[in-house]
Amino acid sequence: MRFLNLSLGTLVVAIGFWLIWGGSVSPVVVVGWTLSVGLFLWFMTKSITEVWAWTTLLLGLESFAWPLMLMIQLKGQAESPPESEMGTILSAVVLGLFSSVFWISFAYGLFQRARKPDSALSVERAPTVPISGAHKKKKGLM
Repeated sequence: MRFLNLSLGTLVVAIGFWLIWGGSVSPVVVVGWTLSVGLFLWFMTKSITEVWAWTTLLLGLESFAWPLMLMIQLKGQAESPPESEMGTILSAVVLGLFSSVFWISFAYGLFQRARKPDSALSVERAPTVPISGAHKKKKGLM
């Protein structure tokens, strides 16, 4: 089961990397990135929760880098971009920052869950029923 999650997590990060570069990078670089992420996840994680914590963290960093890469790519074409490209940059910044905050926050929660010991997760509390003072007095009189 861990291997399946490693494969899916690596695929998610690889697709994010490919989307950042927009097809302008060679497939060899994407395959190299995919292998690097796969090896990183293989050696750094011990549970499925840690796999997805690292995956969502990397996805959040990729979401943050996406508007920056778009600005760099559009800046190289002209000194001042036209209004249509400015609208594209604005929407990329808003969506990129929103998604990066979401994924990094989600990763933080998964890292916190992964740090808890397993025994704390499996302990169930017995439901307690509060006893009113009047009920106690009746039992004492009989």
